[in-house]
Amino acid sequence: MSSDITGKTRILGIIGCPVSHSLSPLMQNAALQALGLDYVYVPFLVTDAGVAAAVNGLRHLGVEGFNVTIPHKTAIIPLLDRLDPTAAFIGAVNTVKREGTALIGYNTDGIGFIRSLQEDLGFASKGTTVLVLGAGGAGRGAVAALCEAGVSAIIVANRSRDKGEALLADFRGIFADVKFTLASLELADLEVHLRSTDLLVNTTSVGMNGTHFAGIELSALKPGAMVYDMVYAPIETPLLAAARDEGIRCANGIGMLVAQGEAAFAIWTGQKPPSGVMEKRLLLALA
Repeated sequence: MSSDITGKTRILGIIGCPVSHSLSPLMQNAALQALGLDYVYVPFLVTDAGVAAAVNGLRHLGVEGFNVTIPHKTAIIPLLDRLDPTAAFIGAVNTVKREGTALIGYNTDGIGFIRSLQEDLGFASKGTTVLVLGAGGAGRGAVAALCEAGVSAIIVANRSRDKGEALLADFRGIFADVKFTLASLELADLEVHLRSTDLLVNTTSVGMNGTHFAGIELSALKPGAMVYDMVYAPIETPLLAAARDEGIRCANGIGMLVAQGEAAFAIWTGQKPPSGVMEKRLLLALA
């Protein structure tokens, strides 16, 4: 990011609701500045009702690209001109690039998620059983990435049964070797599944404001199981605090945020960000 914003400065950003908590502007601007690129990355608060108008506005304002966060990762798809094959396969978009007047949707969440599981938890996905909390855009990305990484079984727990069933229906025909199960977030239902789970993943926004899942007893988890919370602010969510109390190996979403952000940066600028710059800026902010 240039120290001076001029008429030539290119604009990147992020849309979501809420978006004030996002640390993406800090890490993306740090990488832009490190490379001396004349871009600036800014947050845009966009409500559900305003998604279509906002995307149309970003298109005509000439914004070079933007990230998409909760709750717009699936709602944005009909508003785009085309999708990268990975985004089309997942059915969710977290990165958009403008090419001329066209908006192209990508998904870098899966790349970031699997890399973080490997680097932050040492988790090897092949042959495992994973319990995924949430069936939104982030949940879809997680399920797709886990299937491609070779898991044996996936349990999706979601408040809306219809939404959970729709997610699993989309993937059953593609990954015939994976056992898919739908669960509720009720304690009695989850406890049975926790006993066979190797990894518990939260893909929802629960935990962002100190909220927690009332029906999850981590003591019921299979011995040696791990917990991953995609929420990264606060740095320790109630779910992670509970995991640490039980002596369960766990990690937050910082590693995923960095990895997906680096991939998005390369899509927009055609350059790889300097190694470690984004993570260093994030950790400084969270400290």
